[in-house]
Amino acid sequence: MASKKEIVKVKIGKTDKRSYSGNGKLNSRNGHDVIVVGASAGGIEAFGKLLKDLPADLPAAILMVIHTSPQSPYVLPKILNRAGTLKVLERLNDGHPLRPGHVYVAPPDVHLLTERGQVRLISGPKENRHRPAIDPLFRSAAYEYGERVIGVLLTGNLDDGTSGLMAIKERGGIVVVQDPKDALYPDMPRNFLEQQKADYCLPLSEIGPLLAKLVKERGKKGKAKPVSKRLEIENGIAKLKPTNLDQMEVLGKPSSLTCPECDGGLWEIKEGKKLRFRCREGHAYSGESLIEGQSESVETALWAAVRALEERVTILQRLASQARERKHSHTEAIFEQKRRELEPAAKTIRAMLGKIPR
Repeated sequence: MASKKEIVKVKIGKTDKRSYSGNGKLNSRNGHDVIVVGASAGGIEAFGKLLKDLPADLPAAILMVIHTSPQSPYVLPKILNRAGTLKVLERLNDGHPLRPGHVYVAPPDVHLLTERGQVRLISGPKENRHRPAIDPLFRSAAYEYGERVIGVLLTGNLDDGTSGLMAIKERGGIVVVQDPKDALYPDMPRNFLEQQKADYCLPLSEIGPLLAKLVKERGKKGKAKPVSKRLEIENGIAKLKPTNLDQMEVLGKPSSLTCPECDGGLWEIKEGKKLRFRCREGHAYSGESLIEGQSESVETALWAAVRALEERVTILQRLASQARERKHSHTEAIFEQKRRELEPAAKTIRAMLGKIPR
């Protein structure tokens, strides 16, 4: 446990949260000492370039999320360790302390969060169909550190990270977005810029030098903003805290839609100019990611229907053959008639599968 000298209280809304300082740990008096970075497609190259442009004595901790497959090996930290001079942890455990000059990369199939000067690795509900996802990390940093946070959104498809950046901006942190014209995949930065104005929108080559400058600046007094009830609830969901109907109604209103992940009812959340959706179990979607999730559900249901129909056709063929061997012509005709009725239905559904938009 940290000594009293190692703890500084930071007022957040109506309650006090603790963050660690001293002995090489985070120090709120240094200003912007927590940097969170998110990317998707094209992110490995972007992360490497960003770290290459940062100094070894950076007085801030960096937490990074890139969308990865659950089956992916945890090799990205080793790759990024070759990119620059900052220390990228190649083994990451839940509860690992955050330290300036260190980089923490989300492992596959867990959300990377931060809480009270530590790393949290939690198998919470998927957001935008991903785990790890960018929004949970950004929200946790906004919740814990407020104006001390710098949020960075780089190349990627769809719009994970937009909601999290809005939370960072709401709490007084700094928002940096890669110029969509410079991004290999421009959707993620462009989707945020359609919602809100970034503090900085730059080519990737200029983001590293900017961060090195920003972390040396002290935060402006009076800039801290309280935690909203929505941020408190959504940050809790990422940590697997149960939600009740009253909390869901704080987030939004019930919709007639169902969650592609668990079939639970979805709540419609109005955020900025766009809608988001979240079920009571915690799965969260932007409008775009919900469409993708529903497309997968439709495809899965259609394949199940094809399988069931074709299996029934096979069984009817065998029963008809068995009836024919026993010279039960009436029974054989019944089975053959049912088979002929089912075969076109299976072929029709197979044809539909080739027409589902991707």
